[in-house]
Amino acid sequence: MQPHFFSIPVRLRGESHKRDSFLYAGFKIKKGNGDCVQNNEMEGKKMTIRESLELREKEYLSPYAAFSMDSRGRRRMEEPCDIRPVFQRDRDRILHSKSFRRLKDKTQVFLTPQGDHYRTRMTHTLEVSQNARTIAKALRLNEDLVEAIALGHDLGHTPFGHAGERALEEVCPYGFCHSEQSVRTVDILEKDGQGLNLTFEVRDGIQNHQTNGNPGTLEGKIVRISDKIAYIHHDMDDAIRAGILKESDIPKEIADVIGNTLGSRLDHFIHDLVTTSTKQNDICMSVPVAEAMKKLRTFLFEHLYTNPVAKGEEEKAEGLIKTLYEYYGKHMELLPVDYHLLMDRGEPKEKVLCDYIGAMTDRFAIAKYEEIYIPKCWHG
Repeated sequence: MQPHFFSIPVRLRGESHKRDSFLYAGFKIKKGNGDCVQNNEMEGKKMTIRESLELREKEYLSPYAAFSMDSRGRRRMEEPCDIRPVFQRDRDRILHSKSFRRLKDKTQVFLTPQGDHYRTRMTHTLEVSQNARTIAKALRLNEDLVEAIALGHDLGHTPFGHAGERALEEVCPYGFCHSEQSVRTVDILEKDGQGLNLTFEVRDGIQNHQTNGNPGTLEGKIVRISDKIAYIHHDMDDAIRAGILKESDIPKEIADVIGNTLGSRLDHFIHDLVTTSTKQNDICMSVPVAEAMKKLRTFLFEHLYTNPVAKGEEEKAEGLIKTLYEYYGKHMELLPVDYHLLMDRGEPKEKVLCDYIGAMTDRFAIAKYEEIYIPKCWHG
């Protein structure tokens, strides 16, 4: 396939701070003072669409942004795309991955809820992505990088949400953490063991999206806080839908700062974050809003995340995951061939077990349990 070429405005060397100093490849164009200049270096030279987009980033994005052309690269060298900058390419790879598709059948908070409108791990991921893109766009940071990190941040999540994660953490001698498993997923589990070969910046953002993480880019920091904003927002929404909480349950000291409706709180979080972070080499909230968000998160942990209505079945889910781990540990021959190839490459048996069970959807894990332990004549 022939590369796609395009001509766009390019800054004159040494005049990157002046918005009126443009030239097109192979063309003369007037500067702000009326003088004509010639692009001698680029005259007759064609530029790919990717290169033109990279230059647009340099022109438009904040100096604090992560620029595609300045990426630290991939684990394996590969030919660049002639259309897509590296972070956009990573976003596309994640979106087309099997692990991303599986998120649609993985628990967010409520285990197999009776209703069509409860969040799943995939809808959570999409809400994180949308919040993060809104913030990045307002701050003139790299939307492609933000979206890639957001779409990939939970690829390593287990069936049954954090209940599944706790179960694997308990039984695996190497431990289990979904953020680390997300990186492992994109590095060695996808594409039949080849991995997606993502850029360092995307992998760093995925690795460090949890509260104790420290992303190396502002884009990664946006996703880290957008994750909290998203689950605080939608978990409250789902709790109201389930009849566990009411808007009026939120303490007045919190509502007075960030609003007394779902929409007003989400709007307040994002506006405050953008306003406080503008022209800063950091992503942060104002002190009053950050404190209110912390208190609301604590409120949800006390009244939702430990609520027996929402979480009463989690012990059963944990037991199911532990049982599958024990069973397949004794019958490794039943694992698909991809997982045997991982062990042939030196991956420990226990980690491979986590790879297999952790990748399951809720439905698949239940189906495997029933296949192993429930007589066929008992199936409804």
